[in-house]
Amino acid sequence: MTDILQERGFVIYRGYLDRSAQESLVDVVRDVLEQVPLVQPVTPRGKPMSVRMSAAGEFGWVSDRGGYRYAPTHPNGTEWPPIPAEVLAIWQDVSGATRRPECCLINWYGEGARMGLHQDRDEADLTQPVVSVSLGDSGLFRMGNVDRGGSTGSVWLDSGDVVVMGGAARLCHHGVDRIRFGSSTLLPRGGRINLTLRVVT
Repeated sequence: MTDILQERGFVIYRGYLDRSAQESLVDVVRDVLEQVPLVQPVTPRGKPMSVRMSAAGEFGWVSDRGGYRYAPTHPNGTEWPPIPAEVLAIWQDVSGATRRPECCLINWYGEGARMGLHQDRDEADLTQPVVSVSLGDSGLFRMGNVDRGGSTGSVWLDSGDVVVMGGAARLCHHGVDRIRFGSSTLLPRGGRINLTLRVVT
């Protein structure tokens, strides 16, 4: 697995956040979601996605029959709240980026939820990395190639792990095959929260 990570350029910080830091971050995320609640997006073809989403920052990522895109407001018309300082600190520590993130996508995975292989390529500046933070139940993270197809590698991400996708990994396909529902006690009702930080413009 180490060879797969190195070959594709993914960097994983195991246990980056200890339990106390995870609990504090969950409280921060809850404060954000009180302002911009999770929604269940649909694909452009109208199929409901299995994850629920919200965001913080100047932009949020939305999906509906109008397509996939970044938007300055929540689907209910509310402006996205600022990215919390606790989340920005993670970006500043691990990203090596020259710019600050403009979007913190919040994905919530319940039992049975998954995210198919995809690229993060809707951003204007692809020299900037994507940083992903895992909270709650473990998720099976799949790493592919820049071109669709070919061999893939998978690794379980646990609560407190952080992934940096930059350089060679920036445009690699990736996804979450499944979660181990109930594998963590961080979230009282179970599930996984994934925070994804991105520079958009």
